[in-house]
Amino acid sequence: MTPLMSISESKILIVDDNPANVALLEAILEEDDYLHLFSTTDPREVVTLYHEHQFDLILLDIRMPWLSGFEVMALLDEAIGEDYVPVIVLTAQTDTETRRRALDAGAKDFLTKPFEAWEVLLRIRNCLETRMYYTRQVLRAETLEKEVCQRTEEIRQTQLEIVRRLGVAGEFRDNETGAHVERISHFSSLLARLHGQDSDYTTMLFYASTMHDVGKIGIPDAILLKPARLTEEERLEINRHPVIGSQIIGDHPSELMTMAWETTRFHHEKWDGSGYPHGLAGEEIPLCARIVAVCDVFDALTSQRPYKEAWSVEDAVAEIQQQAGHHFDPQLVVLFVAHLDQFVTIRQRFADED
Repeated sequence: MTPLMSISESKILIVDDNPANVALLEAILEEDDYLHLFSTTDPREVVTLYHEHQFDLILLDIRMPWLSGFEVMALLDEAIGEDYVPVIVLTAQTDTETRRRALDAGAKDFLTKPFEAWEVLLRIRNCLETRMYYTRQVLRAETLEKEVCQRTEEIRQTQLEIVRRLGVAGEFRDNETGAHVERISHFSSLLARLHGQDSDYTTMLFYASTMHDVGKIGIPDAILLKPARLTEEERLEINRHPVIGSQIIGDHPSELMTMAWETTRFHHEKWDGSGYPHGLAGEEIPLCARIVAVCDVFDALTSQRPYKEAWSVEDAVAEIQQQAGHHFDPQLVVLFVAHLDQFVTIRQRFADED
């Protein structure tokens, strides 16, 4: 929709089977400096002409061959849709029934034949002023909607970046580069997509998964950074990080934060119920956490740690396959292995810095 800068720029269509009436109306409007006048004596052309020119006003005769003005208005109603295009009915009939039918069909005003120039100009101007007001309000509403959408997206992106940064902050406790977070994000969104989840879910998991280890912030450095295998007591302490992480995330009701909470709290649960912190089993474990579990273990096995060397991809995959149905959701393992090359590409792209 293009806003009218002035009344004289309006596009006006005159529809009357009498060429003399058409000529008279054109002369009146040209005299008043209207610039864009269109006309036809065939009512069957009206809808096509409207689609071509998007008129601001239509002057429409009632009694015509082929189609009456009432029938034309019915066709225009479908063509115009939600837009506001006033129709002024041209008629020599002044009876109440004709006027009622015209108004009921959508006409906004009447011009009675024979035409008076002053009346033609005033009624047309009144209708066009309403049209101008309508188009400006619609365009204003569209502009405001775009601004709101833009601001909403800016807020959303800010929230997502805060979530990502918090996840990276947790990872910096025991991974100097934070590349693990990047890999888990890409691994998890890929595996979710392979599982058949839609783009909203995969995008949300991309960000939610970054926080899976944020609870490590609450683990003492002496345990978290220990360059050797942990004692049983130390292992129990570090196993608290899912609960700590979920407490950090809190219970905000947004979908993203809910998924982040579930991912953080449950990504160390196991398919057979032997995991922690709650011993959940099978589909009791939220899908997001089951996905991150596979991705997290694959990345941990293939990464060097102070207490171990990195496993080869082949050995890591063999371990994951062996744990299907025990540690991992077996369906996710099948999908992971079938598309292993994509996960390896991600791992190479976000490799740890030396």
